[in-house]
Amino acid sequence: MLAAVSGAGLAPYGAEGLDYFGGMNGSGAASLRAALGGQAVKEAYEASAPEFVPETFTAADYAALSGSWKWLNSVVGPAMRDGPGGLIADDLAYVAPWGFAPAQIDVPVLLLHGAQDRVVPSTHADWLLRHLPTAELWPGPEDGHLSVLNSAGAALAWLRERAHQVKAAR
Repeated sequence: MLAAVSGAGLAPYGAEGLDYFGGMNGSGAASLRAALGGQAVKEAYEASAPEFVPETFTAADYAALSGSWKWLNSVVGPAMRDGPGGLIADDLAYVAPWGFAPAQIDVPVLLLHGAQDRVVPSTHADWLLRHLPTAELWPGPEDGHLSVLNSAGAALAWLRERAHQVKAAR
């Protein structure tokens, strides 16, 4: 790997010094807590999960979903058509051990994170910044969980530049 970008990424579950669920919307926290119980508990939770809570996302998130990221709406429905299997697998992975220490990452890492994110609070990005020795944080002061994607073009340019720098240094 030459470099990496993380958009609105979670810190490892159980990370020392991080209130993992602090600032997270209630339904998201409940979903991840169910995942801590394992596959069967998570499946049971999803079978009776409450409907989507609109307050999960910010006005900036909804603006992104009605603008340049509108296409995301066209993939969510089909992804869920056959059930929540993908969502369940994701949540189980989010709370599973990483299998390595973040400090072992030695390539440039760009963290994109919205300060208003209600799905993955920005405290996760702050924790990652402190524990990834090569990380750089681009905080989006007005961004939520999805609107941070508006920085994707600039992030890809950053990624290309860092990858060229790493290759040149080898």
